[in-house]
Amino acid sequence: MDIVKFEDFQRLDLRVGQIKNCEEIEGAERLYKITVDIGEERIIVAGIKPYYKKEELIGKKIVVIANLEPRKIKGILSRGMLLAAVDKKTNEVVLLTIDKNVEVGSKIS
Repeated sequence: MDIVKFEDFQRLDLRVGQIKNCEEIEGAERLYKITVDIGEERIIVAGIKPYYKKEELIGKKIVVIANLEPRKIKGILSRGMLLAAVDKKTNEVVLLTIDKNVEVGSKIS
């Protein structure tokens, strides 16, 4: 495991986001185009399609890295990253969600 300096961790802008929309991406077996509200709407391309139906995602409050460098994926500009865990036994991807009512856009520290 690599050690990360505390100052490097502090540079991450982790926010509470709420999924507003989820769309298929033509020709992408693993990817969704997800609209997330983090106090402003962002598009995030995420490889969670094998693990979640679109309908399951709408309304979920999740953890988002808001200051990640934008990246074009399948022609779509992805402006952030949602956080997920991979189960060690099943390799299933599980979104990190918020378990209490927290305002969208709240900073995670």
